[in-house]
Amino acid sequence: MDISIIICSYNRSMNLPECFSCLENQEITDPIQWEVLLVDNNSTDKTKDVTENFISKSTLNIRYLFESQQGLSAARNKGISESESTYLIFIDDDIRVTQNWLQSIYSTFKQFDCDAVGGRIHIESPEKLPKWISPDMYGFLGHQDFGTSLHQIDGIKESPFGGNMAIQRRVFNLIGNFDVNMGRKGEGFKKEEIFKGEETDFFNRLVAAGGIFYYHPDALVFHKILPHQLKKGFFLSLHNNSGILQAKSDTTTYKRQFLDVPLFIFPQLFRAFWRYLITTLTKGPNQSMRQLMNVSYFLGMLSSYQAKHRT
Repeated sequence: MDISIIICSYNRSMNLPECFSCLENQEITDPIQWEVLLVDNNSTDKTKDVTENFISKSTLNIRYLFESQQGLSAARNKGISESESTYLIFIDDDIRVTQNWLQSIYSTFKQFDCDAVGGRIHIESPEKLPKWISPDMYGFLGHQDFGTSLHQIDGIKESPFGGNMAIQRRVFNLIGNFDVNMGRKGEGFKKEEIFKGEETDFFNRLVAAGGIFYYHPDALVFHKILPHQLKKGFFLSLHNNSGILQAKSDTTTYKRQFLDVPLFIFPQLFRAFWRYLITTLTKGPNQSMRQLMNVSYFLGMLSSYQAKHRT
């Protein structure tokens, strides 16, 4: 098998028919052997029934898999272990691929023999985006666009996003799979369910191992935004959790501490809060959300350093 497309899903069976239908409409010029692996991550809805019903009517080569360990990383690892393909592509169940998507990714791998390929992700919202979500915040909703040219990327400043990333099989043999201690768990409605970092961790390991990354603009997908992702609490929780993970992964022993927190955190927190306050007073609350997210990030770091000391 040349390609396995791995889709991990938890209690979002309503997304699957449209996701599968877009895969049916691929325009492929090379003789590619490919399959779709739907990994049901312990769903309690009709994910299995919807998948099997689609299989019975579709020409797609779809395999249904079940992973009982909750978490996106565990589900992705299940797909990796069940696939024997040369290239593994990961999308989410709320992704709709465009017609040239699969061919673009395959052609990039064949042309450059690279380790990972990323493409464009454009967001689609069921309602108008709130005024406080500025364009520089679209990335937190999954948006990614590195321009209209095919080019090599560094895997750090420009790196594939989880909703549209492809990885060559040899990479997993080289650096291992996704860290199951990281990544979203559950439906993502609760703060404790939206810890991320597993993709950054994975690609950082690949960069350290000398991995080669490419970006193809024609590997375009559309990501449907859910209503709860348009709430301020979602953005603040993402950043607070990011700060928690950053502190948790810090193995440095600091001599200068206050309340079990490294001293350098406090001036950064103060500056972030000051910028938030000034921006709110001068430009209004719709323009200061980005600064408030920074405050939430440093508060997450502070709480995590204190938690580490208690343990």
